[in-house]
Amino acid sequence: MAKKKGGAKKDDKGKKGKVKKEGKKLGALYNVSGEKIERKNRFCPKCGPGMFMAKHKDRIVCGKCSYVEYSKKES
Repeated sequence: MAKKKGGAKKDDKGKKGKVKKEGKKLGALYNVSGEKIERKNRFCPKCGPGMFMAKHKDRIVCGKCSYVEYSKKES
């Protein structure tokens, strides 16, 4: 029976550990001034109030129903 040759172990393959990203805090979606609360992001037109749409570089997306609005390119 042939001997097994030593090779790279699982930890030696150059893989890096995963870095956990910190998400947005709920307080980042609102501006509170006095007794008024102003919402920073828009609500989804399909899902209704309570579902915020995410702002990306070139679009606004609903995370629940995948509704997308693309922003116009300014030339």
